[in-house]
Amino acid sequence: MKPGLPTLATLLALLTPRWISHSIRNKLLAMALLPLLVVLPLLVGALVIWGNAAYDRLLITKVRSDLAVARGYFGQVLGEVGSGTLAVSASHTLHLALAQQDLQGLQALLAKERSRLGFDFINLYSPQGILLTADWTPPKQPAPAADALLTAGAAARASLDQAATGHASLALLSAADLLGLAPHLAQRIHIPLIATRGAAPIHRSVEDRALVMLSTTPVLGLHGETLALVRGGVLLNQNLHLIDHINRIVYPDGSLPFGSHGTATLFMDDVRITTNVRLFQDRRAIGTRVSQAVRDAVLQRGDTWLDRAFVVNDWYVSAYEPLTDAAGQRIGMLYVGYLEEPFRLVKYNMLGLIGGIFLFVMVLAALFSVRWARSIFKPVEQMNRTMQHVEEGDTGARVGAVEARDEIGVLANHLDQLLNVIDDKTQALQRWAGELDAKVIERTRELAQSTASLQQAQQQLVKSEKLAAIGQLTASVAHEINNPIAVMQGNLDLMRETLGEHARPVAAELRLMDQQVERMRLIVTQLLQYARPTEYAGYVEAVDVNRTLDDSLVLVGHLLAHTGIEVVRQLRATAMVGINAQELQQVVINLLINAIQAMPDGGTLLLCTRDEVDAQGCPGVVIEVCDTGAGLSPQVHEQLFRPFFTTKNDGNGLGLWISVGLIERYGGSVSGANRRERGEDTPGAVFSVWLLSEPQSPEDQEGETGVSS
Repeated sequence: MKPGLPTLATLLALLTPRWISHSIRNKLLAMALLPLLVVLPLLVGALVIWGNAAYDRLLITKVRSDLAVARGYFGQVLGEVGSGTLAVSASHTLHLALAQQDLQGLQALLAKERSRLGFDFINLYSPQGILLTADWTPPKQPAPAADALLTAGAAARASLDQAATGHASLALLSAADLLGLAPHLAQRIHIPLIATRGAAPIHRSVEDRALVMLSTTPVLGLHGETLALVRGGVLLNQNLHLIDHINRIVYPDGSLPFGSHGTATLFMDDVRITTNVRLFQDRRAIGTRVSQAVRDAVLQRGDTWLDRAFVVNDWYVSAYEPLTDAAGQRIGMLYVGYLEEPFRLVKYNMLGLIGGIFLFVMVLAALFSVRWARSIFKPVEQMNRTMQHVEEGDTGARVGAVEARDEIGVLANHLDQLLNVIDDKTQALQRWAGELDAKVIERTRELAQSTASLQQAQQQLVKSEKLAAIGQLTASVAHEINNPIAVMQGNLDLMRETLGEHARPVAAELRLMDQQVERMRLIVTQLLQYARPTEYAGYVEAVDVNRTLDDSLVLVGHLLAHTGIEVVRQLRATAMVGINAQELQQVVINLLINAIQAMPDGGTLLLCTRDEVDAQGCPGVVIEVCDTGAGLSPQVHEQLFRPFFTTKNDGNGLGLWISVGLIERYGGSVSGANRRERGEDTPGAVFSVWLLSEPQSPEDQEGETGVSS
């Protein structure tokens, strides 16, 4: 330890309030209640935060899987549009009707196929894009320039130019484009817009565009020439059958607990064009718009939204993903989600239940802790009051019966026995002194008539006899009293040895008892011998790291016995370190076990100790545990000392984290590295523990002597 730096005990004394440091009662109550009132609430808070985050992640994971199901079914429907159009184009009946130029037959065939496939329209075009017939009655001899196919949007023309075979895509069409394809769908594309909280500003009041699943397939002749083009599609605007079917697939009856319900929606741009979300009662929220935050994330940036969102009139755990056309442009969104409120109530109830359980446990533990603390400080307070009364002259004061049956109870009984012995010996001494005085007076009277020389000799003899008698009586009293004093002192030393570091909070009270025992001993023995006051001042535990390594190897010997591991020792450290021996042994055993487990096929376990000065010039000792295993990968090295990280199936990931905390508590450090990184040719890992050396001060050496009788 550096000269001039305050010791840990000094810092604790400075930081401890006076009302605690001057009372063993307050110290014990603080030791018992502080972990319950500080550590346990922090633990509850951490658990609540973690539980809340984990529950939210679980809800997001659920809605992500729901979105995957909805996406799969939507893609399946889109694929069926493509495959259905391909089947119509390959129909033998269609080829015969084309060959016979039977327009009525073609129209009847298209109407039949549209009904069978569930399409909203199927049209037949010439290879030049002129409408030949449809499942609805086309106008007489349409002009090519006015034809719906030729005047369709860019996405529709791209579909025609590519002449895709069996593939469908989404297309965003204007009202005129859709009416050219299927005029009977005019009513479904007219959607009045409803003002929605949080939506982006807009100047339109009606949405009349159409979002369509569109597929164009060529009708090929015997030689591969294009005879005609078949175009079929499904209009998504107000397609309640499709969205309700998606909702039933994603959220079947009974799939959501706690009374929650699921919803699904298709958006064209940011407008709900078909949904089972209710605006109120049985009216669907068609025409409402998504919030600007979701619109920017999904339509502008192309992200998938997985979070809670306000949907029309309530909060839902929501998932939005963009829908793109054949050119890759984002033209809409697919949404699924479920009502958040039931899950939120369950989460709050669960967290409240956990908090209530912890509160009940904390109160129960506090009651037991206070009761146990009382069993320690009450007898000590009784002994302290008894000694104060004796000092004030009340020789009949006694501790009396105590409830404790431990070392403190034994000490209280010995104190009463000591006071009884002192009282008895004092009375005997006074009686013997009176008898001696009477004898002296009698002898003096008999010799009063002697000569002056005889009187002088007699007086000298009387004085010698008196001193001898007093010396004999005092020696007898000292012998009788020193025995119970030795017993009391032995019990005090036993308490210190048994409690170890845990005796520090009551060191002042134990030292006071030492002083009072010493005072009683000096009152009796001061006539025969000079006072030799001694004082117990506690001790700093100096640990030999070499011995700790040897002891730890013994404790893991059963693990080494079943392996082919050779143990090599290079123990060169000479300095002692200041640390709790049991905690250091815990750290070393943890490192030894990790090293043994890193060498399942055998190897060499190298244990090194040496004196080393750190970068700040502080003297210390280094303990190194080296193995010849696989070493530390970059991923493992990065998370080596993090809590709950482990590479073992049966580990909890707390060993190294706890070891670092124990070592840093005493000003040390723990590090891990690969042996090759240090320039060694041997593979494997090395863990180093640096501890500050703790030379004993003169006060420390005096504190180890104790009191002798």
